[in-house]
Amino acid sequence: MELLIILAYAAILGLVGTFVLDKSDHYGRFVPVSISLIAGSALWLLLTWFGFSYSSVWIWFIVMLAMPAAGFFGTRILVAKREQAEAVELAAIRLRGKTQ
Repeated sequence: MELLIILAYAAILGLVGTFVLDKSDHYGRFVPVSISLIAGSALWLLLTWFGFSYSSVWIWFIVMLAMPAAGFFGTRILVAKREQAEAVELAAIRLRGKTQ
């Protein structure tokens, strides 16, 4: 039941994220939501293993703050890596054009 709440929260983040995050051609619409959902689920599992109770406010507080942060920073890292890969590919294409 608790994971359904995390799923609903990820859906809300997905609706809000399209207006808050910068629009980019480097990722699709559901990538920030997916990053947030995976991070939230993994964090929930980890905190459960560490002994946090589902009725404890701390597990909810940590997960609800970490999910948007993971989506924000995850998309930033993804964009940076893809821009770097594009720059390397463009340099390789230009180099091949000059040698021919």
